[in-house]
Amino acid sequence: MSGLAKAFAGKLNGVAEVTGLPVKTDTLSKDGTRKWLFDVGAGNAIETVFIPEETRGTLCVSTQAGCAMECVFCSTGRQGFGRNLSTAEIIFQLWWAQRTLRASRGMRAVSNVVLMGMGEPLLNMDHLVPALRLMLDENAYGLARRRVTVSTAGIVPMMDRLAAECPVALAVSLHAPYDELRDRLMPVNRKYPLASLLAACRRYSKRSPRDFITFEYVMLAGVNDGERDAAALIELLADVPSKVNLIPFNPFERSGYSRSPAGVIERFNDRLNVAGIRTTTRRTRGDDIDAACGQLAGRVVPR
Repeated sequence: MSGLAKAFAGKLNGVAEVTGLPVKTDTLSKDGTRKWLFDVGAGNAIETVFIPEETRGTLCVSTQAGCAMECVFCSTGRQGFGRNLSTAEIIFQLWWAQRTLRASRGMRAVSNVVLMGMGEPLLNMDHLVPALRLMLDENAYGLARRRVTVSTAGIVPMMDRLAAECPVALAVSLHAPYDELRDRLMPVNRKYPLASLLAACRRYSKRSPRDFITFEYVMLAGVNDGERDAAALIELLADVPSKVNLIPFNPFERSGYSRSPAGVIERFNDRLNVAGIRTTTRRTRGDDIDAACGQLAGRVVPR
């Protein structure tokens, strides 16, 4: 940094350092998806995924080493929780991707950031919010609020805090349209059941940079993909501005679940569309390198 005064630069040398995380692996999928595994110490690692598309490049960023949510269909949750990442470790993933991809692609490669990697972002708010502000700041990365998305399993008080402190696009991991099933799939629902979660979504929508809340819904064969489930989901989202992403389940070892057949997913998609709910079926990317949704596990210490 040649523009610093010598005295100030000397002071910085004594109190600060600029360093990156060690890169353990750099893996490229046949579809162009790229995954990095970073060492964060103490036997823990995090994964970051870049998904290139014709009109945008999306970076999936981790906020924790491991995850404490214990969602039964997610390999990251099966690995246990290591620790929260610092603001520097969160923003490093964007810095590394921009630097690395620009060198190979010759342009600003990352247009969108989704905090959907390892961990529950809203359980690391003290480090998440400063990282988000850096992503948005014109003097840093200059991303638009609608192009930065935070995903949550439904930590209701922190959803309200995010709306107050740094409202960006919000994605809610829903995966079930009634409490009995969601209690089983996502233990967090026992603390923040659907009524309180949807109320928080309605509050958040008033501050959101987008005109909808995204709801993620993993399609599990014979579990949450039937006509009754579709009808219950339509009723649940009736008064919430919504977009539903249907996610074909990405299997992992000893998961105990299987992916809904393509025809079942298509019928579920059509049922929601007919009811007036914007619905898309996510195309699986990077599954050949375990970079698809729900497959990020890194090398965290089981706990």
